[in-house]
Amino acid sequence: MKTRKIWANLAVNDLDRATKFYTAIGFKSNGSSNELTSFKVGDDDFVIHFFLKEALQPNIHGSILDAKNGNEVVFTLSAGNREDVDSWAEEIEKAGGEMVSRPEEFGDGYYGFVFRDPEGHKFNVFYMEGL
Repeated sequence: MKTRKIWANLAVNDLDRATKFYTAIGFKSNGSSNELTSFKVGDDDFVIHFFLKEALQPNIHGSILDAKNGNEVVFTLSAGNREDVDSWAEEIEKAGGEMVSRPEEFGDGYYGFVFRDPEGHKFNVFYMEGL
């Protein structure tokens, strides 16, 4: 099997809130409809679609977990340096994200933090020396 592309589909309850949050933290819009808002992330333009929960659930043939009460996936956003990590933390808080952990060193040469978006999806902002 040869996969041509991979992207993420996440469920949200409020498209407008998701659009405002991800725009505020610098994600690039990839379009929207009445059922989804989509963004491109990073140098490779990784696509993340945020679908209204009621539009996504019938297509996956199963239930969608409440992201605020568990982890479906944790995305890692790579920062260029420690200062970028600190700047992201400020931007995310201003945009309405919830800090799960503050920027800190963990392991040898690692610096970062974890946040939740307004729907509860977790992201890790991370700088690793030499990456």
